[in-house]
Amino acid sequence: MPFSQQLVDRVNVVISKHETKRSALIPVLSEVQNEFGWLSVESMTEVAQILELHPSSVRSVATFYTMFFTKPVGKRVIWLCKTLSCALRGADKVERYVSEKLGVHTGETTSDGKIVFMETECLASCGSAPVMLAGDELYDCLSRNIIDEVIEKLQAD
Repeated sequence: MPFSQQLVDRVNVVISKHETKRSALIPVLSEVQNEFGWLSVESMTEVAQILELHPSSVRSVATFYTMFFTKPVGKRVIWLCKTLSCALRGADKVERYVSEKLGVHTGETTSDGKIVFMETECLASCGSAPVMLAGDELYDCLSRNIIDEVIEKLQAD
């Protein structure tokens, strides 16, 4: 599926902010994923054409980073930090609780297609662990009440 002119324009703005087209790869992939919710083979091929890269180079970057999805996922993403600080402060308990509330395990999307639950290595908030990112909002010092509020908010969107 070809990119809309609006997406091409946004991608060109991203490219213009970088020294080389290659250095714009990750931000361009982010822009495309923001548009479609994931990166299809076709969209990665189009990115490769725009950036004048081999499609395998684009795919290798997209599959390396956990922030990129190469299959459809929920419209909202909950990222749970699992690094040492969060692990020591209860990230495993948070993971079990979120999984129970959503009815999914990490890496899965809820049956209604709204939320995908992922784990990540660091959200850069070790002093307020355990933490999770939902959308663009960081939630720290997690408790069941905070988790409930976040999930209710995401399900309502």
